[in-house]
Amino acid sequence: MKIIVIGCTHAGTAATIQMAKRYPDAEITVYERNDNISFLSCGIALHVGGVVRNAEELFYAHPDTLAELGVNTKMRHDVLAVDTVYKTVTVRNLETEEMLVDTYDKLVVTTGSWPIIPKMEGIGLDRVLLCKNYAHAQTIIEKAKDAKRITVVGAGYIGVELVEAFHQLGKHVTLIDNTPRVMFKYLDQAFTDVVEADMQERGVQLALGQAVTALEGEEGKVARVVTTAGAYESDLVILCIGFRPNTGLLQGQVMMLPNGAIVVDEYMRTSCPDVYAAGDSCAIRYNPTGKAAYIPLATNAVRMGTLVAMNIMEPRVKYMGTQGTSGIRLFDLNIASTGMTEQAAIDAGLRVRTTTVSDNYRPEFMPTYERALVKLVYEAEGGRLLGAQVLSKADLTQSANTLSVCIQNRMTVEELGFVDFFFQPHYNKPWNLLNQAGLQAAAELEAAKAQAGEKAGA
Repeated sequence: MKIIVIGCTHAGTAATIQMAKRYPDAEITVYERNDNISFLSCGIALHVGGVVRNAEELFYAHPDTLAELGVNTKMRHDVLAVDTVYKTVTVRNLETEEMLVDTYDKLVVTTGSWPIIPKMEGIGLDRVLLCKNYAHAQTIIEKAKDAKRITVVGAGYIGVELVEAFHQLGKHVTLIDNTPRVMFKYLDQAFTDVVEADMQERGVQLALGQAVTALEGEEGKVARVVTTAGAYESDLVILCIGFRPNTGLLQGQVMMLPNGAIVVDEYMRTSCPDVYAAGDSCAIRYNPTGKAAYIPLATNAVRMGTLVAMNIMEPRVKYMGTQGTSGIRLFDLNIASTGMTEQAAIDAGLRVRTTTVSDNYRPEFMPTYERALVKLVYEAEGGRLLGAQVLSKADLTQSANTLSVCIQNRMTVEELGFVDFFFQPHYNKPWNLLNQAGLQAAAELEAAKAQAGEKAGA
């Protein structure tokens, strides 16, 4: 059995290591255009801010790791074309410029994603940077040394983490986004209001609800960012606008979403026989809606890569779908979310209700305690849980993992209200915050039904 893996970050690394262990007789070849594998890009901000001083610690595997497992590891090799009919890949050796054609029995496409780069005036100026891989991290750190005014474009997780890192380095930071709130995809307004107030108190300049229209420079270097609402002087600009699936190699050969994300089934098979895909290049089943969605997260990638290895010889283990669960620590705030926000549910045309609980996470007789904010999003009919958000200065982020399991298992808010959680004053109250939220949501849902019944009777 001859297996070719294209791309080796999270999904590719997981798939390759597991295949090498499971199928020692298989001939496995990895083609990777970079000179490294398994870089944790989510740690870039930690590296920039000096929390992680050695960037090498952000790699959890090495090309030698694969070679020791018997994998034919071809670093600095760029796959230029894939022919799924004749089962061939065309590859360029980036060191020698040599071209070669290789054949496969099974193909694993884990080509990941790439940052969105807008087409606008000044995009090619010096000191306009991307934030995705190891090389980007090193460039950002080097260029930031003598930059006083740094602008981050994009207020998703990576963007806000970089804002924190630059602020801690004593830089004047501006955060620009065309949405009205930071972390718009992950949190509803009650949560982003807290985050934004905290950022502004620390001196971060927020420029939200405005789009970048141009980058202006002086002597070839960026000098200011022009938006629909004004201009911001900048010595360094980091673009964190989002990501697109890097799937051009299979364009027209497998089913894809309109954005180019490869559609895979529950065994990680594409629509083309013997071609598997995983990670940020793919669409996956989003459990709150049951539909395919593009959710590029390292956690999804590692799970999917592992499933490729388990299913590549025969379909054995089904993918359970995802809730898009994620968490972030931003300054003193611990934040996590899972499933749909209220805004996402409304945008999807769903009829939902929400419940928000604000309470101290543990008894007031304890020496210290912190306020916590929990929000549930659930179906207006039946109360099935669709999403949740958690925020506190105390680290309650594991609650989002619990809520993720609830969503995956299609639990109702009433069921959440009676889940068996332990009580210990160091950690929580007799009624856990999640129980409280579930019970309150169930009561509100029941009251709404009673009110609707009275109206119908009248």
